[in-house]
Amino acid sequence: MSAVPVLGAARALAVAADLAEQFEKEAAERDIERVVPAAELDQLSDAGLLAVTVPAEHGGADLSTETLTEVVRLLATGDPNIAQIPHSHFVYVNALRQQGTPAQRRRLFGEVLAGKRFGNAQSELGTKHVRDFRTTLRPRPASQGGGWVLDGEKGYCTGALLAHWIPVLAHLGDDGPMHVAWVERHADGVSVRDDWDGLGQRTTASGTVTLDGVAVDEELITPWHLTFTGPQTYGAFAQVLHAAIDAGIARAAVTEAARFVTTKSRPYPDAGVERHAEDPLVVQAFGEMELQTRAAEALTAEAARAIDRADADLTDETAAQASLATAAARAATARAAVEVSSRLFEVAGTRSALRSLALDRHWRNARVHSLHDPAAWKIQHLGRWAVDGVRPPRHGQL
Repeated sequence: MSAVPVLGAARALAVAADLAEQFEKEAAERDIERVVPAAELDQLSDAGLLAVTVPAEHGGADLSTETLTEVVRLLATGDPNIAQIPHSHFVYVNALRQQGTPAQRRRLFGEVLAGKRFGNAQSELGTKHVRDFRTTLRPRPASQGGGWVLDGEKGYCTGALLAHWIPVLAHLGDDGPMHVAWVERHADGVSVRDDWDGLGQRTTASGTVTLDGVAVDEELITPWHLTFTGPQTYGAFAQVLHAAIDAGIARAAVTEAARFVTTKSRPYPDAGVERHAEDPLVVQAFGEMELQTRAAEALTAEAARAIDRADADLTDETAAQASLATAAARAATARAAVEVSSRLFEVAGTRSALRSLALDRHWRNARVHSLHDPAAWKIQHLGRWAVDGVRPPRHGQL
């Protein structure tokens, strides 16, 4: 794979908007038939959008969180499945920035600049906490080449099926600290199953990764746990990209509802209007949907700016402000995505319920994606800050 273009901020946004328009055209069909968007992911890679956060010293564009967040939001307006698949790619590029060794950064950033993608093998089914994860790195005997051996099984592995590298979160030893093992997608012992069966985000291929005696070189292990020993924006960065996806779903729902109402819906007799779009109750509902969506978009953009400000001057206070801004964005976008995509049917009427139109995909996508982290806990952290000035905890969800 040849080197991808290095995109400036304006160009990255223009490319994302253009691709989103293309992806929207077949989003309903992909949802109905459950077609994994492999060709579309290649378009993202080839366009250079997946390399925009590679640091400048390694040849990348080093674009801001604010720009990346808008790129993800734009892509989600076209197809939130495509926007979500590379979510972990960006998160683990950030992990390399935070804790990677110089050698790891040179090698793996070079892979990203060549168009390669990172997936994820992080969550585990049947465990209650990250400390309970059973995936483990154990020393490999010198007679077998040294290094480490990786065993375990991971669920919700969005991006792994279409990745070139899979970052795996694992214990170093039976109860050791959490590290990232960088594993090639087709390495011996790596199996990726496309067994995701969610009611929404159906084409993210968020299935299962099995790791059976996978050899991992010493230089491909990164100490993930050190990320949270001091002030950090790692969690807020991951979360603001989720907010961008939900904001994109809300915007897509408003756009498609307006398209339907102005071209297909019949006016209700009591409204006394020629066009359904002129019904004052419909106009009022659209005004409320637009207001909710704009508020979600604004909070998401502000959260991204807060992360950039914190990264420029990282302290406990700036990190806390970034986490609080992101908590507000996550709570607002999750609510907007679910509520606006449901009101789509209220304003569009009975005709919009046809299965062949797949307009319900917006609500299903919103309902599933918004479950990543409880929005109620975001509000709890905001409330504790407002009442007692309590800073949110340091972890990957804030």
